[in-house]
Amino acid sequence: MVSGPHADQPIERAGPDLADASAAMILVHGRGARASGMLGLADEIGRDDVAYVAPQAQRGSWYPNSFLADLEANQPHLDSALELLDETVAGVTAGTLDDAGTGDDANGDGIPLDRVVLLGFSQGGCLATEYAARNADRYGGVVALSGGLIGPEGTPREYDGSMDGTPVFIGCGDQDPHIPVDRVEESARVFEDLDAEMETRIYEGVGHTVLEDELEYVRALVADVAD
Repeated sequence: MVSGPHADQPIERAGPDLADASAAMILVHGRGARASGMLGLADEIGRDDVAYVAPQAQRGSWYPNSFLADLEANQPHLDSALELLDETVAGVTAGTLDDAGTGDDANGDGIPLDRVVLLGFSQGGCLATEYAARNADRYGGVVALSGGLIGPEGTPREYDGSMDGTPVFIGCGDQDPHIPVDRVEESARVFEDLDAEMETRIYEGVGHTVLEDELEYVRALVADVAD
């Protein structure tokens, strides 16, 4: 069960039931956004055989301060957010998500983890990468659109396990006011050390946004996972 600020938060859904889906995408929204907004990516991806699942942060924010702040400065929100993401992943893989979020109304036909893509934008991209690093395993893919690992400069990156060849993508503009390029590069090195198949794209002259080039990568990734 999720404890702390994000307990009892809803999980939004789009696409087919898990039992009928070829793959699943867990979509993690940015600061001040809504889970329902992230479900708009379903239209961009254009796959009607993929189940889209989007947890909602309390008051639209996963943690109160910058992702570069001391870890304690973002507690207890950060731990609670990681718990909610973990519960979402578990619900997708076990098939125990119902229309209201997690529950016992589903039939238990889940999606294998290697067919689950974890994608986040901005604050959600930071949360997604931090979750994946702390829970290294063979996912269908991990995508951070303007994001990177959480914590101040010099944070120990002592993560256990292996990504076992999981495709990991981090895209970011070099003019992004929130995500320093050096944090993107550090995050990429960490995932390479965790045996991920790493793809990093730094876009010259671009700020804090999502680009068509990134969406093309996501479409191709989802096709590989779902087909």
